[in-house]
This record gives sequence, C-alpha cells and structure tokens, in this order.
Amino acid sequence: MEADAVVIGAGAAGLAAARSLASRSARVVLLEARHRAGGRVWSHSAPRGGVPAELGAEFIHGSAPRTMALLREAGAAAVDLGRESWSRGPGGALVRDSDDFAESAMILERSRSLPIDESVDAYLHRFDGDRALAKRVADARLFVEGFEAADPAIASVHSIADELRSGVDSHSTRPLGGYAPAFALLHRACLAAGVELRFSNIVQRLSWRRGEVALDVIGDGGDVRTIRARVALVTVPAGVLKHHGDAAELVFEPELPESKRAALAQIEMGHVVKIALWFRSAFWEGVERGRYRNAAFFRIGAAPVTAAWTQVPVRSELLVTWAGGPKATALHGISSGERVERALDELGGLFGKAQVRDEFESALTHDWSADRFSRGAYSYVTVGGGHARATLAAPLDGTLFFAGEATSMDDQGGTVNGALESGERAAREAAEVLDG
Repeated sequence: MEADAVVIGAGAAGLAAARSLASRSARVVLLEARHRAGGRVWSHSAPRGGVPAELGAEFIHGSAPRTMALLREAGAAAVDLGRESWSRGPGGALVRDSDDFAESAMILERSRSLPIDESVDAYLHRFDGDRALAKRVADARLFVEGFEAADPAIASVHSIADELRSGVDSHSTRPLGGYAPAFALLHRACLAAGVELRFSNIVQRLSWRRGEVALDVIGDGGDVRTIRARVALVTVPAGVLKHHGDAAELVFEPELPESKRAALAQIEMGHVVKIALWFRSAFWEGVERGRYRNAAFFRIGAAPVTAAWTQVPVRSELLVTWAGGPKATALHGISSGERVERALDELGGLFGKAQVRDEFESALTHDWSADRFSRGAYSYVTVGGGHARATLAAPLDGTLFFAGEATSMDDQGGTVNGALESGERAAREAAEVLDG
C-alpha cells in the first residue's frame, strides 16, 4: 500500500481531514486537481496592496466555532460587517433599507409548522394578496436567490427554515485580511504533519472493496498512475460527484449505492458569479456629499448582477459584485470581459456611468458553475431532502468516507465552517478503522 489514507480534494474539508489523520501518524496522500490548495476559497491580492479579493468564500456565517479557532491559530481575527444597506428604488435612485435580508427571510421560519416540506416558491405564494407582507415576501425570495444562491422553485423551505433557526444566517462577519492566512496555515500544518500533497492530480477512477482502494490518477504531465491505500476520504464538491457522461466524470467501481445517488439527487449546487472591481479611489464614499460613506451593501435589483458590497469597516478601493441563484445563469457562457462590463454598467446606473468608468482600474471574476472542479458555488437541499446531507456523509463499508460542506449536518451546509467540521468528522471515522 502506498498510503494508509488517500484524501481527494485540498479544499477546507480535505485539508482539515488530511491534517487530522496525519497527526494520528497515518500515512496520508492528499490529491488536488487544481494547482493550488483552498478549493472554493480563493484569495487574490490587490493590485496595489491593501484588501485582497475573495473570488470564492468570503464571509463567516453564524458562530462558526471551527472557522474562528482556525483564524485564532493563524493569528488572524474576524471583523463585523457594516450594517448599512442601500437598494435601488422604483425610480432608480438609491434608498436606505430599513431592514436586511436576514430579517425579511424570517418569514420562512414559519414554514416549520408545515407537516410536509415544499418549495420556497410554493410557500411564499401562500402570502399572495397580503399587501402588508408583500415587501417581506419579495425580500425573502431575493434572500434565497442571493444569499443561498438557490432556485426558489426547487429549494426546500424546511431546510432553509432550519438554517435560519440555527442562527447560521442571522449574523455574518469576515476574516480580517481574507481567508488566505488561515488556509496557508492549514497547508503548512499538513506538510509539517507528513502529508504528501500532490497538486494537478485528477482522480479519474476510484475502485474499492472493503479495506482497499485503488485510484487511477492523471498527473500534471498527463501520465496516469494508480495509488493504493486502505481507505479514501472523498471531499470533492457535490457538483463533481453528480457529474456524469464525459471524461471529467469521477467514476466509482463499484458505483455508489442507490442511497448515495438518491441523496445526491436531492442536493443542488447554487450558481454564483463573482466580479471583484478595483477603482482608483473609493469614489462612492464621496457621492452625494458622502451619503454612502458607510455603506456596506448595495442591492442593485433584478439584473443578473444583483448586489455589490464594500469592505466596510475597512476602507478600500475594492467593490465586489455578485450574481447568485437563477439570475446568475444569464452570465454563463460569456467572457470574463463581458461579465466585467455588465458589472460596470450596473454600478454606472447607481453612481453615474462616467464616474464609474473613469475610476475603474482592474477586475477579476469567476463563474463557479463553469468551474469543472466545483460545478457550482455551494450546496442547498431540494424539497423532501431533509436527510440527504446525512446520507451522503455516511461511510461505506469502513473504506470510503465522505466530507465537504454538502455533507455537513448541524445546518452548516454551504459554509467554510461546515466543510472544516465535516473533514474532521470524516478523519475521526477513518482513524477508527485504521487504528482497529
């Protein structure tokens, strides 16, 4: 055997799992298809220093104990987000929001009294005709599409209500200076513990029987080799596990049992396109005599690019724009340059096209659904899928173990904290077998 354990994927879950297993003296090989660690956490330095841009995970949701512990270990900290939010009104002008999405979304919590799960769309239609709740209902739908990156037509209202009840969606912070220091620490810790980390290694086939796995892996130079181990920890995103029908498919032999395939059918990946824009100055802080100086969020409206946010309380020339959920599909298939142009046009509608164009300096963008190694940004559960995450997380025959945010239970799906927790959980499960 080349290793005791092979971990597939060096995102948050894979790094956490590999570190935990290696600290127990297991021989661990960590395979990552990308040329970097981090997975759906992807930090980029600013052109002129200052605040980095996060093209992937950016915020910390709820108390997130494992994320906070990792930040402390890295000598980093979290900072509260600014609370000031502005929306485009009926005439196009920006108006101050009286509440935020999370407060509006609390209407979804009432769905917990429903005996049978239904889609968010079906549930919100129950309030049709109630003028007093019209804005709250509209904001709740935008919350599901934007914050959850989910399609209200298929998203489970019970699942989202459970997340709201748990508090994961009620309060958000961000790592001061971005996620890079914390993930650099995880990377170093894996190497220090003896993990053999191989980048640009794509797992094509995973053959398994009790107590033995064999992985056919395409290396950086295109060569194919087989790696054998006692157990495998699969931490790739649900979108990759769901993908079938071409050379990019991860093939299991024998195939995953029906219970796993049924669970995957009830877990969807949210569509997200992020566009980070650097300007010569934080010009929006001076618009209308400083009216928006402390603005944290701008809700743009019905366009594919639906939101933008500043780095408040940190002062920066960086604006991040966002397209999430069904609206993000309008940006699929177009070039990076075209996506940037769409974002600049939407910001021009808020602050004036001439000023936005004159101040614009550079941009970075990423479409997570078009990324073959993620096939979506983060997971959500569809109608009737209340047990899907737990089923996907369950080990197979003491040989295959599953981690990643899509397998996180405790209403932490879709978060970095959920990914870290799941990696540590899968490592404990695998360690029990290896020690036995």
